[in-house]
Amino acid sequence: MSTSKERHEERTARMAAVRAEHDRRERRRRVITVGAVGVTVLALAGATTAVILDARSEQARVVEAAAQPIPEVEETTGLSAEHVEATIAPSALPPLGGDHAPVWQNCGIYDSPVPAENAVHSLEHGAVWVAYRPDLSADQVAELRDQVEGEAYALMSPYPDLAAPVVLTAWGVQLELDDAEDDRIPTFLTKYLQGEQTPEPGASCSGGNGTPVG
Repeated sequence: MSTSKERHEERTARMAAVRAEHDRRERRRRVITVGAVGVTVLALAGATTAVILDARSEQARVVEAAAQPIPEVEETTGLSAEHVEATIAPSALPPLGGDHAPVWQNCGIYDSPVPAENAVHSLEHGAVWVAYRPDLSADQVAELRDQVEGEAYALMSPYPDLAAPVVLTAWGVQLELDDAEDDRIPTFLTKYLQGEQTPEPGASCSGGNGTPVG
């Protein structure tokens, strides 16, 4: 028959064994948790890196494309640039230069047509005018907005009776497009926003006429 001392020692040994097993399982749980977190972090880091690399790759593609002639861009040289108190007659395409109002149109996004004579003055300052048909679908308009929002020298507005769904215009250059997702849009913006064609680079595109909605 075991003594009280022996029974105490047995209980102590069993408790030690239980604690040891508990500690072993806890360590294993922690290792699994840390491993899972590590895998998740690595996966997120990999995905983030891939997104950054994709963005850089796309940016490089646009810059490279902007260094070359853009297909189907129409160019006109020798445009006058007098400031006159007169309106520009409506036409199927926005004017890409010529005599214009003394006050420029404030750059930004508009949900109604803007005066062409003011917009041309903005082109003189290095703006790109993104015009679209008033009946262009909402998702196409949103796509255009995403591409120009935040650009200090971008002017976007509907244009009645436009010859194409979307028309991009800078001073002396113009591009007609059928789709707001055309990959020439970011190329055109990169090339012509304050581009070499600008008669008055650095001149303001704010503090003039109009109140943009975006």
